[in-house]
Amino acid sequence: MRLRKIGALLMTLSLMAVSLCQVPAHADAKRRIAVMPFEYGAVTSQVGTYDVGKGITELMINKLVNDGTFRVVDRQMLDQILKEQNLSVSDRADPNTAIKIGKLLACDAMIVGTVTNFGFESKSTNIGGAASMASGYIPYVGSLPFGGLGSKKSKVKVSISARIIDTATGEILGVAEGQGMSSRGGTSLGLVDFDTSGFASSIAGEATHQAVEQLAAQVNGLSTKIPDNQSIANADVQGKIADVTGNQVIINVGKINGLTVGDSLQVERVIKTIKDPVSGRIIKEVTGAVAVIKLSQVDKDNSTGEVVKSTGNVSVGDNVKKVTTDVSAVVLTPLNSSAATSVATPAKKPVTK
Repeated sequence: MRLRKIGALLMTLSLMAVSLCQVPAHADAKRRIAVMPFEYGAVTSQVGTYDVGKGITELMINKLVNDGTFRVVDRQMLDQILKEQNLSVSDRADPNTAIKIGKLLACDAMIVGTVTNFGFESKSTNIGGAASMASGYIPYVGSLPFGGLGSKKSKVKVSISARIIDTATGEILGVAEGQGMSSRGGTSLGLVDFDTSGFASSIAGEATHQAVEQLAAQVNGLSTKIPDNQSIANADVQGKIADVTGNQVIINVGKINGLTVGDSLQVERVIKTIKDPVSGRIIKEVTGAVAVIKLSQVDKDNSTGEVVKSTGNVSVGDNVKKVTTDVSAVVLTPLNSSAATSVATPAKKPVTK
């Protein structure tokens, strides 16, 4: 009986240990995403020249960051890339553009959004009792007062949609929609500028926040459909040596490729070529690790490091590959004066008498 109790206790402790060990795996499973500025061409007649898409994008980013389901790229970093790529407003909803930007930012997926409705209706009742209904766009310059005496009621509707795009394949992984509506009686629509502190409490702000909340909730619900593209890409970072000065080496890959300070890369060189015995064409190249570099500085598209172990000099043009194991486990190949060439020799036929 006592042995059974001990066995049951050990089983319980084992299950608890397994469950505790699995927690970090879930914690590290956050996907890296970026939110493209929302395209708002469909509502220009309602919002005029004001970039309502940019305002909604910032609200969406803040919401996703606070929810904590994803790792979200900072808007300033995204804006910098967009500026460097010289993209127009019409490029915002282009999936090809999103894929290109997503790869530059090392994202697993991109959120591409569109503002499909952003308008208001106002109903005014004069002292004499006559009612009138007017529709138009909301001017984003402080408040919108209605002249004359009487009571007024205003209503704002906001509709937004988004697609989640896989940066590796271009596949649309899911779609989401958000809608918001708010109405209020009074003499004005209130403050309706995204950049003012009073926007959130205005009816335009209330409707916008409702739509963003709904959209973000649906995007979070689609998180399991996003593949871990960057973990795969980061484990297979490859580049070339661009400069060698003494023991210092500069390579042509950096932050956008997933590298960070302290990463190690092995320098690979072709040590043997295999040629077809008939055509003489090279059919295979055998490479070997000839050095290991440890990075001390990582910029956007290049990195600097020092050679920490080698079997000879490294050269401009040598291939580099991220080390995914302990550096001590990297076996270096001795460098020869020249790469060896091997030609496959056909097997000799047995001699018959």
